[in-house]
Amino acid sequence: MPSSSFPTPHSELFDYPKYWAECYGVAPFLPISRAEMDTLGWDSCDIIIVTGDAYVDHPSFGMAIIGRLLEDQGFRVGIIAQPDWHSADAFKALGKPNLFYGVAAGNMDSMINRYTAERKIRSDDAYTPGGMGGSRPDRCSLVYSQRCKEAWPDVPVVLGGIEASLRRIAHYDYWQDSVRRSILLDATADILLYGNAERALVEVAHRLSRGEDVAQITDVRGTALLRKDTPDGWWEIDSTRIDRPGKVDKLVNPYINPRDMDVSEKRRRDAAMYGVGDPETAEKVEQFIPHPSRDRDRTVIRLPSFEKVRNDAVLYAHANRILHMETNPGNARALVQKHGDADLWLNAPPIPLATKEMDYVFGMPFARVPHPSYAGAKIPAYEMIRFSVNIMRGCFGGCTFCSITEHEGRIIQNRSEESILNEVEQIRDKVPGFTGVISDLGGPTANMYRIACKSREIEAACRLPSCVYPGICKNLKTDHSALTHLYRQTRKLAGVKKVLIASGLRYDLAVKDPEYVKELVTHHVGGQLKIAPEHTENGPLSKMMKPGIGSYDQFKRMFEKYSKEAGKEQYLIPYFIAAHPGTTDEDMLNLAIWLKRNGFSADQVQAFYPSPMATATAMYHSGKNPLRKVSYKAGGVASIKSPEQRKLHKALLRYHDPDNWEMLRKALKKMGRADLIGDSESHLIPSKQPESGHGYHASRRKNTEQAHRRRTGKKILTQHTGLPPRDAGNS
Repeated sequence: MPSSSFPTPHSELFDYPKYWAECYGVAPFLPISRAEMDTLGWDSCDIIIVTGDAYVDHPSFGMAIIGRLLEDQGFRVGIIAQPDWHSADAFKALGKPNLFYGVAAGNMDSMINRYTAERKIRSDDAYTPGGMGGSRPDRCSLVYSQRCKEAWPDVPVVLGGIEASLRRIAHYDYWQDSVRRSILLDATADILLYGNAERALVEVAHRLSRGEDVAQITDVRGTALLRKDTPDGWWEIDSTRIDRPGKVDKLVNPYINPRDMDVSEKRRRDAAMYGVGDPETAEKVEQFIPHPSRDRDRTVIRLPSFEKVRNDAVLYAHANRILHMETNPGNARALVQKHGDADLWLNAPPIPLATKEMDYVFGMPFARVPHPSYAGAKIPAYEMIRFSVNIMRGCFGGCTFCSITEHEGRIIQNRSEESILNEVEQIRDKVPGFTGVISDLGGPTANMYRIACKSREIEAACRLPSCVYPGICKNLKTDHSALTHLYRQTRKLAGVKKVLIASGLRYDLAVKDPEYVKELVTHHVGGQLKIAPEHTENGPLSKMMKPGIGSYDQFKRMFEKYSKEAGKEQYLIPYFIAAHPGTTDEDMLNLAIWLKRNGFSADQVQAFYPSPMATATAMYHSGKNPLRKVSYKAGGVASIKSPEQRKLHKALLRYHDPDNWEMLRKALKKMGRADLIGDSESHLIPSKQPESGHGYHASRRKNTEQAHRRRTGKKILTQHTGLPPRDAGNS
């Protein structure tokens, strides 16, 4: 990014002098045992990464990305994967690390990985050999950090990964139904790196290697740490001066450029923001008051303390709103939140990686297969992605239920076409079992590659949470030509027979470029294409920050047109969420009617899962809407918390399942919609149960599908949510 847009990072990733251990060269796999270390000639590891996932040396797995990057910086890196956490013994397996332990739960939050949205324990784990559950503890990174401290108390622990990233601040914990303090305190780690933390991690590693005390590393972007108080030279702003909960005098926008304000307006703003009493007093002290737009790198916003947000749900929603307002690397300020006697300090978000840095990260010498110690055991998550390529990071969609933006940021970070094509060739040449089919060219979103704001200056100054809601921003370039060209070049590679797109498609963006849609539909759909309208009703959609169903209809018409022109029978698979905040029973009923009318039969459905730190989770917990100014008197947001109502919302999505009919009959009568019960095509559910009454087994489903197709001429499509959950975030 040019200096006019974002602050210049201290150094590009590949500009650091290599650590002395570079002389050991590249390991075929990063060692997971002392025997492997001996083979490599190592007497010790400089850095040990502890992870909740099995070790797969592939760029879709966080420990591989981080491990190979640190190796290229010259460090000797070992891996402790899925250790026995019941004692510290397993954490000593590779000896004492010279510099630090790097701890992460893995590619998924360990709680979302282990528990369903109904808080039931899952029996499987896609990131474990054999797919078996139980190989990692709850709040995995927290437990691992504590064990590392038990193993070697004097070794710094650097906490990272999506689990830590989403818990970097006081956060609502769905599984305990309470607000927990920052994971940094409970984990007793020394520093926390949030987001895709390559830039921060490399800087921290080199500074520790030069003998710097971890407690003195306080100025790295994208880090969280503990302090006793605000250091000298910093200007502190109370967050309630920016967005005060409750009835107060109208505040002038604190983000307006002072040069665009007249003198009296500026004095009123300063009086309100800095609490100096009145405009006259503000005039007297004006020369001593720094302004965030001029001194942003030395300004910190104080959020309500952990104790306050734990006990006051409105203040929790307020803090969540402020946090999300301060996420753009171009204008974000540091945040501080008191936890007891200590201040939790969040430095500003990391500067996005430039394309050449992304190429560097993904160009490491990955083996692209699981570690040989697993003896060929299937690791489901690897099987899913081994023939796929990640072409970008980030998402500017801002969906309130999703953790991608909170973890990866909203600025799209792109790889070059050359780098992507080179990885496809590596898959062709190195990965066992390749048949010529690339399973995905995508990322968090399939079609945001090389899409950005038309102005870097506007992008760096923007505080909007989404570039595509409530409509496509006029400043967003929607040209998909770079992605279309990438698709065409990938298809030309020798040995590549088919390139599929499996990442979720942002269809409201795609319709702005019909040539892209035609290219996608003609060449890159394997019979079915996943998209996520999430709902049909404006109430829940407005709380999700998703477009209206009209955008889906527009894309569907284009999809069907180009499928017909290509002579292909292809189908859209829409995803929907049940029980999202702001959803009424009537909303879910209207969605069920829409599904019936359009011939969709959802085999699996996804209920809203309140992940830590998400905006929708703040809605769920507080009953307030952080997308707007939060106040005690503001209107509420309905939260679907009772198991009975959540079950009803899921049942309405699966209106076709006889196991749900008895519940739905009672609900429809209670809602005054008994007219939807009957045996004609116009009814949602029949008036009687099937004679056998033994559930919705496969033969009954087949009969239901055949009957529906005879009546409507439409094929019922099955919706599969897959593993991992699509809003669980990335490593």
